[in-house]
Amino acid sequence: MGRLRLHILASGSKGNAAIVEDSATGEGFLIDCGLCKRDFMARSAEAGFDVRRLRGIVITHAHSDHTKCLGVVLRGLAKEGLCLPLYAHPETVRESEPVRQVRDDGLCDVRPMAAGDVISLAGMQVHPFATSHDAAVSFGFRVECAADALGYLTDSGHVPGAAHEALSGVRLLALESNHDLGMLKTCGYPYYLQQRIASDQGHLSNAQAAAELERLLHSGLEAVAAMHVSQESNTYGIPRRTLGEVLTREEHPAHMHVAYQQQLVSVG
Repeated sequence: MGRLRLHILASGSKGNAAIVEDSATGEGFLIDCGLCKRDFMARSAEAGFDVRRLRGIVITHAHSDHTKCLGVVLRGLAKEGLCLPLYAHPETVRESEPVRQVRDDGLCDVRPMAAGDVISLAGMQVHPFATSHDAAVSFGFRVECAADALGYLTDSGHVPGAAHEALSGVRLLALESNHDLGMLKTCGYPYYLQQRIASDQGHLSNAQAAAELERLLHSGLEAVAAMHVSQESNTYGIPRRTLGEVLTREEHPAHMHVAYQQQLVSVG
């Protein structure tokens, strides 16, 4: 049992937010903020995480489902006496009105972030790596604490080599499994949107996620969470089955989880 825990407060196209916690200290940091204040506070409490123990925020990219609730959540945290550092690439700040607004309102201390950086937050080391998405820039994260490690990848049309390397050897793996290709073609999305989602700058399919999981299997992997599951071109059952089949075939004991849009999932 390692020290890191991942509380996935929401995951999907309607809003994303997750807390990484060092269970030894109770401190943590937030990945993205696309969840309203009421649900943010309620699901944090449900996870047993005290929001007053947050020590920072990291932003994957500028799309609104990852940034739209920064203002209301940070105002709520300000009432608890918090003014947190917020790490975002300068291009993300340029592209995201919510990030600029909380900066200009003095609700956080915006700091630059780039691939290859090492950010110290809540006693953890956060390593951003580039993903492949149709934002100006986009990132996933490897988080290390003592001898423990967690990998977090969403919003990427494929897995770049540096991203694969960053995800290797983690105990907890949060991996995008966005869509089923057959469902994507019949879900009613316009053709251009289907092409965008399935492109190298879109989202990982269930099949792509399963292939990457197979490459990442090692004896120390304890849990996998399928992330950013589409409610239009996927079901929660398909990625659980598709990624679970990899674990079964390889006789791997890691626990399989699926992250939800409207429900807390804690891993670790």
